Amino acid sequence: MARLERLVLAAACAASVVTVAATAQQQTNQPPGPGGRGEGQGRGRGQAVTLPEGPAREFTQTMCASCHPLNMITGSAGYDRQGWHDLIATMIRLPDAQDRSVTEYLAANFPPKPERRPTLVPGDTRISIKEWIAPTLGQRVRDPLQLADKTIYWTGMFASLVGQLDPKTGEMREFKLPAGTTPHSIINDRDGYIWFTGNGNGTVGRLDPRTSDIKVYPMPDAAARDPHTPVFDRDGNLWFTLQNSNMVGRLIPATGDIKLLTMPTANARPYGIIVNSQGLLWVAYNGAGKLASIDPKTMELKEYPMPSPASRVRRLDVLKDDTIFYGDWRGYLGRFDPKTGAFKEWPSPSGATSQPYALVVVNDVVWYNESGQRPDALVRFDPKTEKFQSWAIPSGIGIIRHMRATPDGNLVIHQSSSNRVGLVTIEK
Repeated sequence: MARLERLVLAAACAASVVTVAATAQQQTNQPPGPGGRGEGQGRGRGQAVTLPEGPAREFTQTMCASCHPLNMITGSAGYDRQGWHDLIATMIRLPDAQDRSVTEYLAANFPPKPERRPTLVPGDTRISIKEWIAPTLGQRVRDPLQLADKTIYWTGMFASLVGQLDPKTGEMREFKLPAGTTPHSIINDRDGYIWFTGNGNGTVGRLDPRTSDIKVYPMPDAAARDPHTPVFDRDGNLWFTLQNSNMVGRLIPATGDIKLLTMPTANARPYGIIVNSQGLLWVAYNGAGKLASIDPKTMELKEYPMPSPASRVRRLDVLKDDTIFYGDWRGYLGRFDPKTGAFKEWPSPSGATSQPYALVVVNDVVWYNESGQRPDALVRFDPKTEKFQSWAIPSGIGIIRHMRATPDGNLVIHQSSSNRVGLVTIEK
């Protein structure tokens, strides 16, 4: 590599917050999904990847590998030159000459894959989507939420930060968390604190955005290494999954006491967690074909085998009658009625490779994304009519990994690979 290119690479990487150490931690804590083809899913992890011959290969390979595995390129959906330019611009800043050579090389060797285009279903519901690019490049925006005052928060996993957005003005602010935190998710409490899960350092933390003060709660067991998704129960206690540790934890904010519960099923990989109208906790298993319920008072856990042992669920939510909906990685949207024990499944519009991921219920309507498609598709399902409708996410190359309802009945979404947080307004 020429001396000038080495200097350019050094300067570019210095501008990016993504580090090899952070990426290694992310790979450790984020195993591949079943049949996973999506970017960042650990595809080919542990295998040596070499990019094909061609102009700019050495520079591209060295630049990209300094921040993330090269299988995120080889396993991607592929893009044209503009698409690669737009994606790289959310990760790192390159001088014009290097940008042109890199994007031309990638477009020539990794063009768009038409087979991953989503099958979009028309319908009567109208939405609008607005997106913002987070200030710190390469941070891997994820798991946004909106408060009653309209402020939006998100985590920047690779950069160990929590971001804040005023959607009225577009003004953004970022709060640095302790090094190595690599926060997986956040949730707000009744007092205005933002709680985060330290997926990289085995902690749960509390940020006060009014003062920037941070309080950290380490796990009481070294085996509990990867706090994941949090939720508050009706008593104000914080529950959280630990996917690779195969645990669910409970933290009492008033005392800081943490108790851990190991899943009865080995390698269950508890992922999403919610609370129903009766206060019962429900947990999605990303490593076994089961759902689980937990009594928050007694910590008694009960598992519910799904129709297919191959089912893998990341996110779930409930209707007003406590019927559970979930996205099955095999390409299905599913429903479970705890009262009868009955399951029902519908093929997702884009089929077996659609990989439903994020999911939330808004006004008894189910919204989720097809993470295996490019662009990422946002899907609406009405349980009353059993009809689907779907839209392509404008910047849908980065995967929605979690979405939430806003206080006024809309959606907050994100694109982790392309550094964006978004607001979906649903026409009422």
